[in-house]
Amino acid sequence: MQLSNTKAKGNILARLRRIEGQVRGIENMIENERDCHEIMQQLASVRSAVQGVSLAFLQEYATDCLIDPPVEDRQQRKQMVDDLIQLLGKVD
Repeated sequence: MQLSNTKAKGNILARLRRIEGQVRGIENMIENERDCHEIMQQLASVRSAVQGVSLAFLQEYATDCLIDPPVEDRQQRKQMVDDLIQLLGKVD
């Protein structure tokens, strides 16, 4: 799937880059033996950020692939929905 909404794509990429920076910060915290409580706070923040970007991507996926599907074949659309449900089962 390709994101057709360039603004949404830019937003998602920016959020992922921010998460990448947070993870690097956590690595530094661990290397510098920072307080465990601070590290756990940052890990919780990353988890929340990943969940948020996952939902933003899901919204774009649903719009692009389910509302305006690139295929007309009912079986292929059903497969897209099944794939989405399977992916959602992996997200905690």
